[in-house]
Amino acid sequence: MQPSSARSEARHRRFHRRLLPFTATLLLSLAASAHAPDSAGRALAPSDVRWLQRATFGIDSASLASYRKLGRQRWLDVQLADHDDTLPPAIARLIASYPAISTPPQELLAQAAEARRQLKSMPEGDARVAAKKNLQKQARALAQQAQQAELLHAIYGSNPLKEQVVWFWLNHFSVYAAKGRVRLVAADYEEHAIRPHALGKFRDLLLATLKSPAMLEYLDNAKNVKGKTNENYARELMELHALGVGSGYTQHDVQQLALILTGAGIAPAAPRRAGRFGRTRPGFVRDGLFVFNPDRHDFSDKTLLGQRIRGSGYREIEQAVDLITRQPACARFVSRQLAEYFVADQPPPALIEAMAKTFQRSDGDIAAVLRTMFDSPELTGGEAGKFKDPTRFLVSAMKLAYDGQPISNAQPLVNWLNQMGEPVFGRVTPDGWPLDSASWSGSGQMATRFDVARAIGSGRNKLFMTDTDEPNPATPRPRPAVPALDSPLYRAVVEPRLSQATRVALGKATSAAEWNTYLLSSPDFNYR
Repeated sequence: MQPSSARSEARHRRFHRRLLPFTATLLLSLAASAHAPDSAGRALAPSDVRWLQRATFGIDSASLASYRKLGRQRWLDVQLADHDDTLPPAIARLIASYPAISTPPQELLAQAAEARRQLKSMPEGDARVAAKKNLQKQARALAQQAQQAELLHAIYGSNPLKEQVVWFWLNHFSVYAAKGRVRLVAADYEEHAIRPHALGKFRDLLLATLKSPAMLEYLDNAKNVKGKTNENYARELMELHALGVGSGYTQHDVQQLALILTGAGIAPAAPRRAGRFGRTRPGFVRDGLFVFNPDRHDFSDKTLLGQRIRGSGYREIEQAVDLITRQPACARFVSRQLAEYFVADQPPPALIEAMAKTFQRSDGDIAAVLRTMFDSPELTGGEAGKFKDPTRFLVSAMKLAYDGQPISNAQPLVNWLNQMGEPVFGRVTPDGWPLDSASWSGSGQMATRFDVARAIGSGRNKLFMTDTDEPNPATPRPRPAVPALDSPLYRAVVEPRLSQATRVALGKATSAAEWNTYLLSSPDFNYR
């Protein structure tokens, strides 16, 4: 080990030795509620702070100011109306610079197909190995850009409630980027399947995910054809996306839905074929990269959930989606999932029932269901807070530490989320990341959070570096600034709720960076 590395490792060990006595105490405490002065000096009630913590990934100065100006109901009206889904100009430019965002998905698929064709034509040898590695590197870069774009939206989006809902649906309709071509179209999935429908009708959202190339690739429906049925997507659509386990559907229903979905796939990637593929054929449907090919469809009559669906082609898919999303079981399942994410690991049955009634009455209007939940006293009525999953922790830490200041490098965000075990588009199985607190509050998770808290709290995190920033011993970079977490925002919404154990720990910090780390790793901050 080099001397500098040894010194760095020694400092790291000393830091953790100082931290451990405090964290042992902190992990036993919960956040305390108290009146908090807002930026105008008026009291922001503890109930308002807690409600806003639930409605956002984390409170920043912008959301606090708008809440104080509008009040709870008008603030909620604005969020659910979804008229403002903008980003700071610097963040918008950063996202637009990603090829995963700026390049049409059909072009990305065509480029990858051509690269694979050229790779197959190459003779065995070092050149082919290098070309294969480069192709894999490009695909990974596209997936990382999709992850970065989603995290930047979560941190800087102008509609903080919607950003939580977008993440929720990305997790609910989970896809795994490392499977097949999913990484090439993961960004398109978030931008065009999830985000536009996040606060709309659940039926439209389900249909958008059904027609997305990411979902068709991930759950193999692109391989689901007449005479060679693949039930993967049909099963997960009913079990994980719309109805839930034990809701009354049978294996026969799965088989019938799989037959209905035969012929639904992805347009050919080759540019010569993609433009005119199937355009003039009767019964052929093309919507972006989604295609319904009648030649691959089983036109037999089906019986789904007790209802007869006549073999008619693409119309069967729309009828099936309508039938499934109008089931009382769908209303209860979706309502429970939302309540578990926003309210509690075991949401009050009365709240779930109220949300389900709204779902049915409004024909699956997601915004209306959320309004029922956010207007309910059960939202913040529980004694214990909801423990933050890694995404909530990371986004809320960034909101408190940098409070809207644009970063220029989002890769550290992706790395930290990977370390904490909840990468965007990183769940292998289609059930999405768990929503309960117990899955994210183990000792290993907390130890990793301490490291992430230290990286954010110290400012030594490369968030403000770019790809062109190269280390140069002759002109060393200035020491990164330590974020000022002891800010008006902190004093308004965090400090009044701190437990005594956290206050004692903060009082023993020997530097601003250490103080920041203790705060971000405290139970008070990790519960909401």
